[in-house]
Amino acid sequence: MEGIIEIEGMEFFAYHGCYETERIVGNKFMVYARIQTDCSKAAQSDDINDALSYLTAYEIIAREMMIKSHLLEHVAQRMIDALYRTFPQITHVTIKVSKLNPPLGGKIAATSVTLSK
Repeated sequence: MEGIIEIEGMEFFAYHGCYETERIVGNKFMVYARIQTDCSKAAQSDDINDALSYLTAYEIIAREMMIKSHLLEHVAQRMIDALYRTFPQITHVTIKVSKLNPPLGGKIAATSVTLSK
């Protein structure tokens, strides 16, 4: 049974950006993860050992979020690669990384990058 695990509203303070100031001052970011995997065994057994660990997925995303990057594309790709390395049972992943209040010279709620594999 194919299932979808979503981890929504992950908020981080990190130091990503093309401008040096962004990498010094930092900014708030939101991350959304959608992980497609076989949930058959966990659905039948009700045993955490048969499920993809949401905690481990969150820890992977948080770890990658703390590595400074110029581009959100790079951050999202690292997250996807790390999730696939840790969970070979994954069949599809979508990661959306949003920079809140980006310094673009106007009032902008967020800029986002979404990557899927």
